[in-house]
Amino acid sequence: MIKINLQLFAESEKTEKPTPKKRREARLEGQVVQSREVTTAVILFSIFIGLRVLSEILGKQLSNLTINIFKEARNPDTFLSINNLMPNSLKIFSTFAIIVLPFLGIAFLSSLIINYLQVGFLFTTKTLKLKLNRLNPVEGFKRIFSKRALMELFKSVFKIFLAVYVALTYIRKNLLEILQYPQMELVESLFKFSSLTYSVIIRVLGVLIILAILDYFFQWRQHEKNLMMTKQEIKEEYKQTEGDPLIKSKIKERQRRLAMSRMMQDIPKADVIITNPTHYAVAIKYDRDSFDAPYVLGKGIDLIAENIKKVAKENEIPIVENKPLAQAIYNNIEIGEMITEDLYEAVAEVLAYVYSLKDEFRGT
Repeated sequence: MIKINLQLFAESEKTEKPTPKKRREARLEGQVVQSREVTTAVILFSIFIGLRVLSEILGKQLSNLTINIFKEARNPDTFLSINNLMPNSLKIFSTFAIIVLPFLGIAFLSSLIINYLQVGFLFTTKTLKLKLNRLNPVEGFKRIFSKRALMELFKSVFKIFLAVYVALTYIRKNLLEILQYPQMELVESLFKFSSLTYSVIIRVLGVLIILAILDYFFQWRQHEKNLMMTKQEIKEEYKQTEGDPLIKSKIKERQRRLAMSRMMQDIPKADVIITNPTHYAVAIKYDRDSFDAPYVLGKGIDLIAENIKKVAKENEIPIVENKPLAQAIYNNIEIGEMITEDLYEAVAEVLAYVYSLKDEFRGT
């Protein structure tokens, strides 16, 4: 029988949510949630709104240009002469520029706004770095026919198909009315045709917006999936940021020993040792010049308590048994802190008792 450690497979599977550090690094690498479909839909919708708002003004510009061209074209020799060709060309170009530039500006601004809303402010040069594997034709062929590339191709084809289907369905529904346009007056037929065009565009834009919303959630899900981490990656990141747990535990143990050593060196300075009597030991010191109240010089339980009592006996420090007081001080007051008001009276009685013993010893 061959024994297989299944834990190895569990650690290699990306089952853990990405850490904040992983998200920050991915963002710096340019890996962000961004949907091209959302950008395209917003740009087209903005241009459509701009067309609706500016249509009257731009229509007059185009109408005046057309009328002027036809007037000038009555005399081709004059219109196409060397003296008039350049001014007429500049006039036509400037009119078309006036018509086109607002929509280019709208497209540019809407693109900036929607990309900022999706990604936020992000400036990184890492996406511009040359990667040698991109020059490999085999890797390039794999990228072209990768799962992601095929998915993008399918989305594009499906988007075009759905937009065309919606447009043709609406046109087919209004086909009888459309066939009557040639029989109408020119102005009326143009008005009807523009109304039909707006209706088709509205429906197509509605489809594109719905697809854009779905694509954004798809991109977000793929982004989160790509950022998932294995248990081993979590451990490695923790080691990098917080340090190796084994080393940290050794450092803490060393610090604890140093602190314990310093505490035991201070025990001979204590005025009294309050015990429980077997499990707890607390060393109390009262320095009138430095502190307003007695403070804890050291404390410990079990073996540390025995060592404290041993040092106290070697230095002839009084040991007083008071189980409730010893436990209360140990559980509520840290080393170096002063006795709290609720315990001050009890500690004062112990100190008074100790001082009285010292006075009797000196008298004898």
